[in-house]
Formats: sequence, structure tokens, C-alpha cells
Amino acid sequence: MASRLSLLALLATTCCCAIASDPSLLQDFCVADKMSQVSVNGFTCKDAKEVVAEDFFFSGLHVAANTSNKQGSAVTAANVMQIPGLNTMGVSMVRIDYAPKGQNPPHTHPRATEILAVLEGSLYVGFVTSNPDNTLISKVLNKGDVFVFPKGLLHFQYNYGTENAVALAALSSQNPGVITIANTVFGSEPSISDGILAKAFHVDKKTVNCIQAQF
Repeated sequence: MASRLSLLALLATTCCCAIASDPSLLQDFCVADKMSQVSVNGFTCKDAKEVVAEDFFFSGLHVAANTSNKQGSAVTAANVMQIPGLNTMGVSMVRIDYAPKGQNPPHTHPRATEILAVLEGSLYVGFVTSNPDNTLISKVLNKGDVFVFPKGLLHFQYNYGTENAVALAALSSQNPGVITIANTVFGSEPSISDGILAKAFHVDKKTVNCIQAQF
């Protein structure tokens, strides 16, 4: 009896694990139908008979984006919102342009690992491991160098050079998401209590209010 219960427990655990993982494709593709009113995790499939080459195409990663902003960087995305054919494929790309001294500020991708290649210039990049160690793992990258940012970990890129820099990155999700730390913590709507943030960052409320005013 005990052995049967153990076997049932093992099967239940295995089933739960299988259900929790992303399913494999059950067809050649599932082009996103953005007009559908059906709510699903992702997008419903467009009728295969209506699929065209443009559903798998995007032109724009060759164009330098405008970096005239506070961070001195700009991201051009090529994910499922731009390429419907990426739906269920688990992959996307971005181009990142950096002005001299520009940065892609500390952020995370909750649904994707990122692999970044430097096309032009040099970048100082890094990520921080999770609690309790919070170890910074960083490196200076030059043209042709590649670096990986593990899924969900806080990371950044900084152009410390005097010339523009360009990077191309691939991410392991059709919609990786992005959480920019400063915007999230200090620019949420409604705002997080200044008392909570003051205690979290070991500063006074006046300092918190000053930072929140920037967002």
C-alpha cells in the first residue's frame, strides 16, 4: 500500500512539473491574431490560410534610434508585437543604441534570458546575483564580444566610450517583458509610500520625495 502511495505521489509530482512548463509546438506555427477577442496566455492563432510572409518579417534593426533622452540609450524591439509569427516560438530580438556615456539602466526581464553582442563601440555590462550574495558579475565588452544575462536577474549596460555604441540581443521569450528598477520603484502609480522606500533605502522621506519627483 505504501509503495502504491509513493508511486502515485511521484506521478502527481511529474504531472505537475509537466503542466508547469511551456508546451512544445503542436503545429508548424501559430501566427498571433491580434484582432481576436479571446483572452489567452499569449495570442490566439491566426487562420493558417491567411498567413503571409509579412507575419514573419520586420525591417528596422538597421536603423539607429534616437538616444536624445536622460539615459542616452534607445531600444528597438523585434518581438511578437512587431512580428506576429513569433507567437509561441519563445524568442525575440532587440537593437540597443547608446550615446557616449549613455546606459541601458538596471532592469530585469522576468520571462527571458538575454544574450547580447556588441556591434559597434565598447560597453561595460553586468548583472547582480540574487539574495543573499548580491554579487556583481561584470565585464568590459568590445566589438564582436558576447555576454549572457540570466533570466530574471538585474542587469545593465553602459557606454563608457566617446563614440556611439550599438548592440544586438536575443531573448528567450516572444515577449520577455522589462522592469526598469528606478521607474518601477520610484515611478509607480499610485506611488509606493515614501515611508516604505525611506526604510528600504536607508534614507529620509525628503530624499525619497525628491527622487520620486524625477519620475
